[in-house]
Amino acid sequence: MHQQADEWNSGGAPGEKLKPLGFAGATPPKLATPAWARESDFIPIEDRWRIGFPNWDRYKAGTPGEYPYTLGHWWDPYDQNVLKGDYPILDQHTFFALTVMSDTLAEDHRLPTVAPQDTVPSNNNPDFFGSGNRIDLQQNFIVSFALFHGDAGFKPLDWEFRFTPVFNLNYLDAQETGVTSVNTAQGTTRYDSHVGIQELFLLYKLADLSPEYDVVSAKAGIQPFTSDFRGFIYSDEEPGFRIFGNYDDNKWEYNLAYFEQLDKDTNSGLNDLGEMLRKDNVFVANLYRQDFPVPGFTSQIVDVLNIDDEANTIHYDKNGFLVIPAQIGDDRGYNYNVNYLGINGDGHFGRLNLTGSGYWAVGHLSHNQFSPVPNNDGAHINAFFTSAEPSIDFDYVRLRLSGLFQSGDSNPQGGHATGFDSIFENPQFAGSDASYFIRQSLPYIGGGIVGLNQPNGVLADLRSSKLEGQSNFINSGLILAGFGTDTDILPELRMSTNVNYLRAAYTQPLEFLRHQANISNNLGYDLSVAFTYRPLDTQNIIFRVSGAALIPANGLKAIYQTNPGLFSGPSFLYAAMVNVIVTY
Repeated sequence: MHQQADEWNSGGAPGEKLKPLGFAGATPPKLATPAWARESDFIPIEDRWRIGFPNWDRYKAGTPGEYPYTLGHWWDPYDQNVLKGDYPILDQHTFFALTVMSDTLAEDHRLPTVAPQDTVPSNNNPDFFGSGNRIDLQQNFIVSFALFHGDAGFKPLDWEFRFTPVFNLNYLDAQETGVTSVNTAQGTTRYDSHVGIQELFLLYKLADLSPEYDVVSAKAGIQPFTSDFRGFIYSDEEPGFRIFGNYDDNKWEYNLAYFEQLDKDTNSGLNDLGEMLRKDNVFVANLYRQDFPVPGFTSQIVDVLNIDDEANTIHYDKNGFLVIPAQIGDDRGYNYNVNYLGINGDGHFGRLNLTGSGYWAVGHLSHNQFSPVPNNDGAHINAFFTSAEPSIDFDYVRLRLSGLFQSGDSNPQGGHATGFDSIFENPQFAGSDASYFIRQSLPYIGGGIVGLNQPNGVLADLRSSKLEGQSNFINSGLILAGFGTDTDILPELRMSTNVNYLRAAYTQPLEFLRHQANISNNLGYDLSVAFTYRPLDTQNIIFRVSGAALIPANGLKAIYQTNPGLFSGPSFLYAAMVNVIVTY
């Protein structure tokens, strides 16, 4: 039904004058036209949300003077909705946006499991490792509140306040004791919950630098930050302070940031505000240049400094396992300072897409846990990392190659630590979390706390915990070579496949910890496939199903040799994952 222009809008009772959509005041403003405008070709618009009110609403189709539309609903994020920041809630430039998300994850995986601590290995079975399936369930409810000022669709925000709590429920069912808790009497199952604050920050624009919306802004509080394109060195949500902006029509972008690390909750991976801030500080400076060296490619240089003073810290995780100091070598604590100098690039050269990274890590480690000298002077850190992922598109198929080199340590007892490690990685690379090796953590020594790698990490770094432990620069390193595809079967359905070959750069640290000679460098082959389905062809509903297998080569077989053998049944390790995300 068409309603005459002298009514405020349709959708109410006959004859009722409703407030216009996005109404933020008592009446639509009626400002006098300034004198300069009377002699000008430019006419000021006092309220761009109701241009020409009451004759025309800019968001509604039809001819001026008629309102052929249906009012939106609070539960509908697609029509104009004040809860989604489509209309101001105060004056003409202050908006509110609400995001609610349910993230459900179910995972069934088979991986080496540390034998129960109340079990004594026999002479025929001297190893710590058993085999067993685990079922992990994670449910996250995410609510994000954002209050911001500025015409965000046209220029950077003037200020923003954002608050994002996450409510987590998690369940683990393992086949052996000593997995869910250090206390084997706790059995093989665990149920836990946690509330984490993943965002709590204030953003403020400090200055406008040009008419092209080049600005300088500051952000203080708990905030997400990734130091490079693929999250190889630092990708986390931590309390800190950041100055950032752009220049020369957005050709240059930069960040200057400082973060003080929080402990993570052991079982959910979320921030744990119940713990004291760690003595672990991160300083970041990076600079991006768009269209360099060719149009369509963005280059970045970055310097990340990590100073960790936790040599005298003793920290147990929520399940009772000691994570600082790491239970390797002489079990003594250490401090370290390390500077990551990196160059990264992401974009395309014609049809060829390319992402590449290179890092050099230099610094000092106060104590070498591998050294036979109890009161040693530590080691000088000198390590490097490089990766590349070229790809090319053919209609609905993308072909990808992946290559990575992480330097390792050939002399773990010496005065140089040459194994590369990150601060807090979250790599989007070589299959990401669909990959068995990247998604899972392979336990390495008795106790199960030190892992060959860490969950959601591509580095073979022998850390006790990525969530709560320290970096370790005396490790085996890793060589990865992979091939993958991304295929759009339907506009709503994508299939991704990946095959990775894994090889240790050096095995001396592995042999030292296991007191076992002649461990092969060949670790194995990682195969994965993932299907992503978006029924609405948007990000509001996402179904993701993936499966992965790790086929061991001689290196893994030597590490996990058991009687009758970890690989005597199924000759591989596997993982299956179902993830459902619903977003308002």
